[in-house]
Amino acid sequence: MSSSSRSLIRRITPLFVARIRQNQRLLSSSPSALLEDQLPSPSPSLDAIHMTDNCVRKMKDLQSDETSGREKMLRLSIEAGGCSGFQYNFSLDDKTDSDDRIFEKDGVKLVVDKISLGFVKGATVDYVEELIRSAFQVATNPSAVGGCSCKSSFMVK
Repeated sequence: MSSSSRSLIRRITPLFVARIRQNQRLLSSSPSALLEDQLPSPSPSLDAIHMTDNCVRKMKDLQSDETSGREKMLRLSIEAGGCSGFQYNFSLDDKTDSDDRIFEKDGVKLVVDKISLGFVKGATVDYVEELIRSAFQVATNPSAVGGCSCKSSFMVK
């Protein structure tokens, strides 16, 4: 095994160990705790995902252009990969899954699945228009300890 492969394994092992421990705590908790976790509750600001005014404005523009009549929501998910370890993925969606959390501002909804939420709690989503691209991006993420200059990938503690 090459030294770069060993280095990669050493870097990602703590992430997997932390996720396994979190899942073990969830599975060993009482059924009432599991039920409480599924019920919607007001999110404290540290658990919420915030949207900037630019993000809300762009989503309203996209919704007004939609001809299907179904309300589109902005979906944020996290994928392994990217130049820093994890990558933000934005898409438009018109349905939710049972493990989704929905954050709303001025009638605009942002949907995040339960696993991805662990990586972006307290984050702020923005919409930026630059000379070379226009895109939704995570402007701030308290869970990230580093990232790339394009703000599309990040590393966690």
